[in-house]
Amino acid sequence: MDAIDDLYASPIGKLAAVLTQAEETATFTLYDTFDQSLRRARRVLIEFDDRLELWEPDGTTLSQQAEHCEQFVADMTDGPVKHALSDLPALRRLMAICTGQMRLSDLALMDDEEKTQARASLCLLYADDGASTAVATLQGLRGYDKALAQLADRTRACGGTPLEKGDLHAQLLPDQAPYVAKPDIGVGKTEKTFDAATDIIAAYIPVARQNEPGIVSDIDTEFLHDYRIALRKIRSVLSLFKGVYAEDQTQQLKARFSALMAPTGRLRDLDVYLLEKGDFYALVPDSLHGGLDRMFAMFAAERQEAQKSLSSHLRSKSYEAEIGKLARLFDSRKRLKRGPNADLPAYDFACKLIWKRYRKICKIAAGINAETEDEEVHQLRIHCKKLRYLMEFFGPVFPKSEFKSLIKPLKRLQDNLGLFNDYSVQQDSLREFLNGLETQNRAEGLEIAQSVGALIAVLHQRQLTERAKVVESFARFNSRETQKTFRNLFHGGKE
Repeated sequence: MDAIDDLYASPIGKLAAVLTQAEETATFTLYDTFDQSLRRARRVLIEFDDRLELWEPDGTTLSQQAEHCEQFVADMTDGPVKHALSDLPALRRLMAICTGQMRLSDLALMDDEEKTQARASLCLLYADDGASTAVATLQGLRGYDKALAQLADRTRACGGTPLEKGDLHAQLLPDQAPYVAKPDIGVGKTEKTFDAATDIIAAYIPVARQNEPGIVSDIDTEFLHDYRIALRKIRSVLSLFKGVYAEDQTQQLKARFSALMAPTGRLRDLDVYLLEKGDFYALVPDSLHGGLDRMFAMFAAERQEAQKSLSSHLRSKSYEAEIGKLARLFDSRKRLKRGPNADLPAYDFACKLIWKRYRKICKIAAGINAETEDEEVHQLRIHCKKLRYLMEFFGPVFPKSEFKSLIKPLKRLQDNLGLFNDYSVQQDSLREFLNGLETQNRAEGLEIAQSVGALIAVLHQRQLTERAKVVESFARFNSRETQKTFRNLFHGGKE
């Protein structure tokens, strides 16, 4: 590497730069999660020479015995690296994203008496695809602060950048674009609604597609989760942006994207059950855990089949042809039919849609009490989700601080409604499971029924508790200040 050669090619001040290079190279593996949590935080997780190291952006290095790291952090062997990685998303598995060869070297700055005044540990990384970079860790010696400062100046002059400001991953993976679940679409005030809607859909189709390999390989459940969210946002645009596309084409597109979503439903349901397995066990006495053991064993077996089925679907020629056609349709735009609202300013259109949805939420929430039907509470959740999507889509055209002040209480209300919905859906699904239960062993069937029945009873009580919290959450969401901000941003300040 030219930069390393430049580092010690000439004296640094009055000190000679002496390089000692290891004779042998070592194989390295670089790890990260699919959403690149480590890269975004400027952290580096690397395995070499039978050890695992975490390079923190402040220059701290943590190390522990190496192991096969393509796993969840929770499943790693205890050690300082595992402890430091505890802030990573729990549902994301670590993945090997780059392999190559590493050579370690030491650089010493020596005076005329060959006394070392400063050091640098150099780690040269050569990725298998040809990219390379180097990491220098500088070390000063007591009484020689000037030498350390000179070494730091030379390192910067040779292109050195602190880990906290650089991007080592980009150096080793120059062609890898960071995964972004929420792309910055950049809707402008003067943009037409047709262009805004098309930009959003065109941006989210690739987001869905980036998750396909992870679903097929069954790396972690978040791939399917993100895939479904991307498709759901696309369907929301088609539903909410009324009149932007011609009605006949809108209905066709809704049906096509719904067809893409349909094969994913059962696998996602099973994923959620298995992810919440520990919570379910905690809800019933130990004496009823036997029935849950049998139920979750059935779910796990069914999940295997559901994952195989979805994996086969995503690799099919028919799926590839369909999603490819949809991607080209929104990329080229030539065959999209403009509706009566296509040329409205996106800003005015957004204000109208958001204000209408907000008023709808206020009307429903104001009538919720202990006797309100579950379906009405579910409708409130759906309207809140649609409002959240609209606000995310059009966020760039509104003042950032005021807009952010609305998102936080809305998210809190959504979390509350989400729990209410989860408890309701779980009860229905468990009843359906019992109704369809077939077992040759009567005692086994009775054990499952007792356990699941008790679980349903607890979930019902939790649902009732959550319903009471909906009113409180809405009151916080719909404060006087929030009402005023909504009016000012989306209704011209009018009542």
